[in-house]
Amino acid sequence: MTETATARPLKVLQLTDPHLMASASGALLGVNTRDSLAAVIDEVLRSHGQPDLILATGDLTQDASPEAYRYFGEQLKIFNCPSLWIAGNHDDSDLVTAIASEFNADHKQWIEAGWHVVMLDSSVHGKVYGELSEDELRFLDQALADQPDLPAMVCLHHHPVDIGSAWMEKIGLKNREAFWQVVDRHPQVRVVLWGHIHQELEQQRGGASLLATPSTCIQFATGSGDFAVEPLAPGYRWLELDPSGSFRTEVRRADRFEFDLDENSSGY
Repeated sequence: MTETATARPLKVLQLTDPHLMASASGALLGVNTRDSLAAVIDEVLRSHGQPDLILATGDLTQDASPEAYRYFGEQLKIFNCPSLWIAGNHDDSDLVTAIASEFNADHKQWIEAGWHVVMLDSSVHGKVYGELSEDELRFLDQALADQPDLPAMVCLHHHPVDIGSAWMEKIGLKNREAFWQVVDRHPQVRVVLWGHIHQELEQQRGGASLLATPSTCIQFATGSGDFAVEPLAPGYRWLELDPSGSFRTEVRRADRFEFDLDENSSGY
């Protein structure tokens, strides 16, 4: 955890669901995930420049291999800032924490420029759906209670709301009611941020903006009843957080990246 006094907005980059593999040729539905991540990083630098903080919100790898996690960490070195990593359903949570620590990316809280970022592990070993343990919920409640005067951003992998997609409804956050009971107790929460759904989404709940972000590799079709992908370019989310608690955000895509997506797959 760190504190920095500054009047300018905190520039935050969210990268999510890169699905990297140990092999450099590793591909997901025809898309080389190392190449797609590289294209997204190039777009970040071209369109926004250097962030102050990177949030990596799960499914960092497809194969939960140490090589893939370390590859991810090495690629982030092009950015001159800290990163915070959490696990997704394709990750090994213990391994994420262990290798994130090698890159000083294992902090569960971060305070900078008047904002409080809280990182939650919603992964469940061997399951696609997410769930926050009682310990994780207590951690969230205490973390927010300890910083009531700072605008907060809460990050997790699994979606805690209905996104209008039947097949994904079954694999979201299983105990979302318990999650919202905690969040609703803390009005300083301005943003709840996640990955997992491989698409852009924005909703509102009270004073909090609920945001999901495209994957740095393949994209799931919006509103689909069954598993489906669509040939949208990989992307990322950029946020600029003001100390006042207001913020600006946008999703950008690496439209220059050329890929041949297998749109007939029934899963990934």
